[in-house]
Amino acid sequence: MISFEFTESQIEVLRMARELAERKILPDIQKYDREHKYNPQLMKDMAEADLLGFCLPEQYGGLGMDYISLGLACEELEYADTSARVILSVHIGLYSLPVCTWANEEQKEKYLNPCTVGDKIGTFGLTEPAAGSDAVGIRTTAVKKGDVYLLNGEKMWISLANVADYFLIFAWTDQDKKKARDHSGLSAFLVEREFGGVSTGDIYGKLGVRAGSTGYISMTDTPVPAKNLVGNEGEGFKIAMFCLDQGRYTVAAGSTGLIRACRDACVKYARDRTTFQHPIAEHQLVKEMIANMEASYEYSRLLWMKAGWKKNSGEPSTRETSLAKWISCREAEKAAADAVQVHGAYGFSDEYPVERYFRNAKGSSIYEGTREIHTLLQADYALGFREDKPLRVHLPVVDQG
Repeated sequence: MISFEFTESQIEVLRMARELAERKILPDIQKYDREHKYNPQLMKDMAEADLLGFCLPEQYGGLGMDYISLGLACEELEYADTSARVILSVHIGLYSLPVCTWANEEQKEKYLNPCTVGDKIGTFGLTEPAAGSDAVGIRTTAVKKGDVYLLNGEKMWISLANVADYFLIFAWTDQDKKKARDHSGLSAFLVEREFGGVSTGDIYGKLGVRAGSTGYISMTDTPVPAKNLVGNEGEGFKIAMFCLDQGRYTVAAGSTGLIRACRDACVKYARDRTTFQHPIAEHQLVKEMIANMEASYEYSRLLWMKAGWKKNSGEPSTRETSLAKWISCREAEKAAADAVQVHGAYGFSDEYPVERYFRNAKGSSIYEGTREIHTLLQADYALGFREDKPLRVHLPVVDQG
């Protein structure tokens, strides 16, 4: 049975994330957003709050909490700002959970434990200047020379690129399969910033998530020890899709938090703002926009919670995660646009947070699977054209108590 009552541990995670958002994010977010600056202290604050590894097994330094807890934390952080949720999406969803699932014990000891406790930062490198949704279109190569692979290529639009210590990088190890666009020629590697030939930088001029760190990773003859191959040669595409499953889940939950932020901002403003001698909360078309936000929040939350429930149960959740990501991001865009409309001219100014919500909402419908990709996925599932194959590894089992 699915219960809509949160457990004590889930409530505790929600409380920790909400408290961090209220104390450490909201007071300064306008400043960092205006200045297009990433706040490095936030990662330290999240580590101190045990939010960087709470859903990882205790044996790797985590708290062993469940995936509903992860969703709740993402919802609370994005209620404050998308840039804060992105940290969990990347550090936990795209890096730590995949490393915990696919890496061997030696790799976990070196590349997972320090990230779980916040001593090191991990990120995920798949997207390139000429390859986004078309993952098989990446050009980065990994050529084996003795006991190392030499990596050459550039990753683009990588969150935390310029601050991360470890990178989960995807590259072609079979050049013939690269030419044939056969994804079984892709492999995954754990790359350290300190390896030779690695350089990173920030991307400026973004529409949204301006308080987040977004950049590039460039590798030139970067020597990566053969023992840093994650999984087997040729499993890179499967690992990348697994990573995206976890990342999309966090984006879905986070976008749900953004919808709630839009709703709450509009409720407050509509009660305070008066036109034609009446609070605008009494105008029917304003009510309609707020009602739509309420509805979209409720069903978006149900969708990500269903995906989280399946993750907790050890069941495949790619279909449910895709649906949750598609719908919550779509509804967040609409809620943010309506929030600006409710605020009128003030919504066009950063005096109120809704213009930031509007800018931030757009990115979620692009990264980790565009809305068009998820639309096609859901159609293919419904038509019977797509069926997910079982993987040889699975997410860590969690205690749901």
